[in-house]
Amino acid sequence: MATTRTPPRFVPTLTEVVQGAPASPAGLPGVSHEQIAQRVLQRVDLALDRRVREAIATVVLEQTNALAPLLRERLDAVVREVVATAVAEELQARQRGGHGA
Repeated sequence: MATTRTPPRFVPTLTEVVQGAPASPAGLPGVSHEQIAQRVLQRVDLALDRRVREAIATVVLEQTNALAPLLRERLDAVVREVVATAVAEELQARQRGGHGA
C-alpha cells in the first residue's frame, strides 16, 4: 500500500503561481517585452564582443609566444644561408675577375 506524502509548504504545486520573474514588465511604464528583449540582446552583444576579442587576443599572444623560438631558429638558418651564399658568390667573382669591384 503506497502512502501519499504531502510536499513541504515551500514547494509549489502545479496549481500555484510561482512568484519570481514577472510574466509582464509591470512596473515599467511604456516598456514592452520586445523593448526589454532588445536591450538585453544589446547588452549581451556588447559583452560577448568584448569577451570574444579578449579571448582571441589571448590565444594569438599564446600562439605567437609559442612560435617565436621556431621563427627565430628558421630566420637564423635563412640569414646564415643567404650570407654564406653571398660570401661564396663574392669569392668566386673575385677569383674570376680579379680584385676589383
